Amino acid sequence: MVNSLSNNGLSEEDHLLLEGTFTRILDYLASNSNREVPLATIHSAIDLYTEMDLSISDGGVDVESLLSDIDAYLQYSVKTSHPHFMNPFWGGPPVPSLIGEFISALTNTSMYTFEIAPVATLIEQEMIQLMSKFADYDNGEGTFTSGGSNGNLMGLLCARDHKFPDAKFSGFTDTPVAFVSVESHYSVEVAANTLGMGTDNLVAVESDDQGRMNVADLQAKISEQKAAGKTPFCVIATSGTTVKGAFDPLPEIADICEREEIWLHVDAAWGGAALLSPTTRNLVQGIERTHSLCWDPHKMMGMPISCSVFLVNQSGILKDVCSHSSSAHYLLHKKNAEFDMGRMSLQCARRVDALKLWLTWRSVGNQGWVEKIENYMSLAAYLTKKVKQEPTLELVLEPEFTNVCVRYAGHNLSSQSQDEITNQIRTEMFERGKFMVTKALIDHRPILRPVIANPAVDQKSLDKFISEITTIGARMEAVLPQK
Repeated sequence: MVNSLSNNGLSEEDHLLLEGTFTRILDYLASNSNREVPLATIHSAIDLYTEMDLSISDGGVDVESLLSDIDAYLQYSVKTSHPHFMNPFWGGPPVPSLIGEFISALTNTSMYTFEIAPVATLIEQEMIQLMSKFADYDNGEGTFTSGGSNGNLMGLLCARDHKFPDAKFSGFTDTPVAFVSVESHYSVEVAANTLGMGTDNLVAVESDDQGRMNVADLQAKISEQKAAGKTPFCVIATSGTTVKGAFDPLPEIADICEREEIWLHVDAAWGGAALLSPTTRNLVQGIERTHSLCWDPHKMMGMPISCSVFLVNQSGILKDVCSHSSSAHYLLHKKNAEFDMGRMSLQCARRVDALKLWLTWRSVGNQGWVEKIENYMSLAAYLTKKVKQEPTLELVLEPEFTNVCVRYAGHNLSSQSQDEITNQIRTEMFERGKFMVTKALIDHRPILRPVIANPAVDQKSLDKFISEITTIGARMEAVLPQK
C-alpha cells in the first residue's frame, strides 16, 4: 500500500510512484507523435470493464499495481495528441500548460481570495486584463469558468440583471425572452433552463447557408415577442459555431441590440482565438460593441481542459451580479477585497486554471498565437483544396474558420447511399484507430467535420485523411447493389 496519506513527507513508495509516473509521461508524449500507432484501441464498455481492474479494496494496492493502472489508463485512452486526431476543438496540450496543471494541483489552492491564492490571483487578473484588451473591452473585467457552457449561463445572468435588476431577489415578474441562432450551442438552452426563464422563451433565429444569424429574422422575432407582451433582454450571438464554424455578423446585431436596448452576449468559446491574429480578427469585427463574451483557451489555444474565460465590457458588473458572495463572512473579508476573485464568480472552490495559460503565453508570446492560428487556417485551406480536387468528395460549404465539412459523393449515387457511406467511413476509420473526426448533420444529412485545432496535424495528416475516406468510400460504393 502506498503511504500517500502520510503527514511525514514523501515515503520511498511515493518517490517510486512519482518517478515511474514521470517516466511514463515522457514515453506517452513521445509515442503520440507516431502517426503509425493507432490513435485509439477500441473496446466496448463491457470489454473494457472486464479488461481493467477498477475495484477498490480495503487494504489498498502497492506501487507496481498503481503503475499498472496508469499503464492501462494510457493504453485505452484516445490519444488526443495524435496527428490524426481532428474530432473536437482541441488536441494535445503544450508542455508549459501541462506543467501549469501539475503545479496547480501541487499547490492545491482555490481562487476565491487573495489571502489563500496570492500569486494565482495576480496571474488570473493579468490574463483577464490581457484577454479583455484583445476583445477591445477597455474597461472590462472577467473570471475563469468551467467552460463555455458556464460562460453562456453567466452571459444570460448578466443580461437578466441588466434588464430585471430585482429578479435576483423576487424572480421574474415580466416574461423574459432571449434570442439565439438555430446554429447555437446546446448549452444556451441548458442556461435558459437553469436560469428559470423557460426554454420556450429562448427564440431561435434563422441562419443563412453559411450558418450566420439572419439579422432581418432577428429583428422580426424581437418585434413579434414584444407584440406578444414579452420582454426581450438578451441576444446570444455565436463566433464560431460548432458544426459550420460560422461567425454571426456582430455589427448588424449590435445595431439592433442598441436600438432595442438588449444585452448582446457572444459565445466565442470556439472562435475567440480569432481575436489573436490580424488574419482572423475580421471574423469578430464589432466585438467591442458587445456586452459580454465567453472564450475557451482549451480549444484552439490548446490548454488542458478546462480553461475558459467570461468577460464583460464594464467593470463592476460581475461583483453586482455575484453579490450573493457578500454574505460569506467566513470567507471574504475587507482586507484585499479588491483582489478577491470569489466576489466575481458563481463558483466558490475553483481551480487555478489561469496558471497553465499564463505559463504558455509567457513561453510563446503574442506572436506565438498568431503563428499557431495562421498555421491552422493554412491547413484548413489546404484540406479544403484537397477535398475540391477529389471528384468523389463534396465540400458542403466554404469554411470561414478551420471547420471543414465534407461528404462522400461517389459516382452518381443517391443521397441515401451517400449518407450511408459517409456514416460508414467515419465508423470504420475510428474503429481501426486511423482517424477521429466528428460526424454531424447539415440540412438533416450526415457530414464529416474534421477540424484543425491540434498542433500535431500537418499536411501529411490531411493527405492521409483524404486517402482514407476516398479509399473506404470507393470500396463501399463498389459493393452497392447495381441499379
